[in-house]
Amino acid sequence: MRHFYAVILLAFLSALSLPAAAQPSRYLISAQPMADTPPGTQAWRVQYWTTNGSGQRLAVTGIVAAPMEAIPPRPRRVIAWTHGAWGIAEKCAPSLSPDFFPYSAGMSAVRSGYVVVAPDYIGLASPTMHPFLVGHDTANAVLDAVRAAREIPGAAAGNAFAVWGESQGGHAALWTAISARSYAPDLTLVGTAAAAPPTDLAANLAQGSDKNARALLLSFALHSWSTLYGFSLDSITNRTNQGIIRRLSENNCVSFNKKPKLGTILGILTIARATKNKDIARIEPFASFERANSVDPARVPGPLLIAQSSKDTIVAPAVTRKFAKAVCKRGTLTRWIDMTGDHGASAKDSAQETIGWITSRFDGNPPPNDCRRI
Repeated sequence: MRHFYAVILLAFLSALSLPAAAQPSRYLISAQPMADTPPGTQAWRVQYWTTNGSGQRLAVTGIVAAPMEAIPPRPRRVIAWTHGAWGIAEKCAPSLSPDFFPYSAGMSAVRSGYVVVAPDYIGLASPTMHPFLVGHDTANAVLDAVRAAREIPGAAAGNAFAVWGESQGGHAALWTAISARSYAPDLTLVGTAAAAPPTDLAANLAQGSDKNARALLLSFALHSWSTLYGFSLDSITNRTNQGIIRRLSENNCVSFNKKPKLGTILGILTIARATKNKDIARIEPFASFERANSVDPARVPGPLLIAQSSKDTIVAPAVTRKFAKAVCKRGTLTRWIDMTGDHGASAKDSAQETIGWITSRFDGNPPPNDCRRI
């Protein structure tokens, strides 16, 4: 019996003495080095564990990038980059796309010495339906990606991070800020940056001036929510158009450098006509679900940066400004960046200012406050 306890004690002491790289991972499943990365950048395709809003444990994917240099004596600062809408089909994951680095503005922060953690979210590159614009599910995937990055020795990621997202990723960034303290108390959030973020989902899905983009995004939302939660689409459109919604969602990823196929164009036009006079905000259970996954300005901690183009045709500028005013009313220190470019360039056009703002948060400088001019 004494020999048995001696063996157990020896094993325990040996585990304590193992280097970090040899410790069993809590979140990281695998990290595969990537060959084709921008100059000065090393990156890994990762798979890691997260949980959805119901507590179900799921394996999800993403990319972690870090400077191509010797591991520093102190852990590196971390930015969680939350991507915009690439689609909701499994094949639409940013980590699977050759366009990932050119069209992920957050990756530019690696040149400033950051580890950039870019989760795919749940259901992209994994066989679960993607919870499109579902707050808690997305926030969990982002926070667990930051945790997983800490288990890659070559990344040397610390536990302090900022979150920066664009479009759908702006919504993800704000929800990550809401959830960080309760879901991941082992991490320290220093600031949140959101470019063209959907905040009031009902207003965002109704007020964007590009009706065709609205129809495609609405199709993504309806297909995701009806599949995940069993919401019937009968109160919104007929069975023929429900089939079109399903095909638009399952067959199309957002294309950055290709024109959409004729069938996709016709499908979008059909759904735009079919939902023209439908106020989803008045149709249950969609109305309640939109409210539950909108961003409550009272729950978003500061400091906060919001970048919004006055010419955005997808995320209505008036909706974002109304949200920013509500955040300011709560006393949250908010940096506001006005732009005039198109929606898809929101993060790129504000990248230099955003990275500078994030660096200042890590440096411990007082946050600027633009609330008087919003």
